[in-house]
Amino acid sequence: MPRKVVQGPIRDKEKTKQKLLAAVGKILRVKGYSGLKVSKIAAVAGFDKKLIYEYFGSTEKLIDEYIKSQDYWTKVNQNVEVDISDGGKELSKLMVLNQFDNLKKNKELQKIILWELSESKLMLKKLVDQREEVGGMLFEHIADPYFGEDATRYRAIMALIISGAYYLNLYTGYNASKFCGIDLKTEDGRGEIEKAITELIDFAYQKK
Repeated sequence: MPRKVVQGPIRDKEKTKQKLLAAVGKILRVKGYSGLKVSKIAAVAGFDKKLIYEYFGSTEKLIDEYIKSQDYWTKVNQNVEVDISDGGKELSKLMVLNQFDNLKKNKELQKIILWELSESKLMLKKLVDQREEVGGMLFEHIADPYFGEDATRYRAIMALIISGAYYLNLYTGYNASKFCGIDLKTEDGRGEIEKAITELIDFAYQKK
């Protein structure tokens, strides 16, 4: 017989925290980061603002927890079951293609990336550092040993590919549908970019 789940302080606290985090996402999506004020977050969540301080310590820590929960690279599962005997070629393709798709779907993450580019804040710097740390581990343990003296060249190629995947989603998400004549609001257009990502990674490995 399944155990009955009952209401209680721990369960209620977790539900409240999730509603506060969801409120941050809703405001970010609709109003942008300028709308992330303690009173607004509390109002959207339907709670007294004192709960933000009680459960998170501060508005900044609440927002910090939210943006970490949305970032693709800081959530990457490093135990993905992919054969890395190829020096991480297929893993690189999988991760960048997933990033390209994830950012298209996640409007809140798009706002976070734009926020990173327009303001200098400690919580955003922490996110960038965490993202870089995850990427650094993947390079150090998989690609660098494979490429040896050419490891920095491979990192540079990946920097261009990953940043391009970010930019194309942001550009077409806010101002236009076409880039270099490719309509990125269509499946065919995005498919062409995905093929190019795959070909560029293949090229990087062929040049080893």
